[in-house]
Amino acid sequence: MLPAPVQAFIDAEIAASTTDYTDLRAVYLNGSLKRSPEVSHTDALIDISAHIVRGVGARVDVVRALDHVIPPGVYPDMREHGWARDDFPDLYRELIAPAHIVVLATPIWLGDQSSVTRLLIERLYGWSGELNTAGQWSYYGKTGGVLITGNEDGGKHCAAQMLYALAHIGFSIPPQSDAYWVGEAGPGPSYRDDGRGARNHWTTRNTVFATWNILHSARRLADAGGIPAHGNLTTNWDLEDPDSPNPEYRA
Repeated sequence: MLPAPVQAFIDAEIAASTTDYTDLRAVYLNGSLKRSPEVSHTDALIDISAHIVRGVGARVDVVRALDHVIPPGVYPDMREHGWARDDFPDLYRELIAPAHIVVLATPIWLGDQSSVTRLLIERLYGWSGELNTAGQWSYYGKTGGVLITGNEDGGKHCAAQMLYALAHIGFSIPPQSDAYWVGEAGPGPSYRDDGRGARNHWTTRNTVFATWNILHSARRLADAGGIPAHGNLTTNWDLEDPDSPNPEYRA
């Protein structure tokens, strides 16, 4: 729980917002290595951001990946590649495809994003070849962001990798769209332990800034009808040449 004055300031900013966000949707993808109902430090940081997004009236969905069966792979539906079950296609269609905002959230292990987070990125990549209504790649017009928790090191390293991955597959990345908690150098308390993270105003401020920047970007993109389609329509390019060293199915 945040200190009362900090929470009051955040709530005052929510109340003072004059922009209508009620038509927007956001989904947070938590790459924790813990299944529900085990407590997740990453969920605690998500809570701060999601509180703002809910507070301005947008819909929020939070997905803890390990609560679902999500096989590894870079194809949209891994049931077509030997897996008996794959929950990701339904998650994509029901929560990710209609979302204006997608936030990747990860713990840090050995200085890097969790294996589950990397799995989510690969599965998102698998759906990036779908087309939106304008004929662009499926994530054009969506806004991405990143939240990270750890207790040693790697915050900026993880953010750089994750934000690049989101940008590369089509998400728009607003300024300062990441926030992290890593504590002091060396093994130590995690975000929720002894309220350490909640008392760190630097992490809280950056989480708040990132959330508002993501909301502002999503609002502008939605009002503009997404990214202009001129010059980036995949339907204008034919890469099906069988002699090509990089055929379309590998794009």
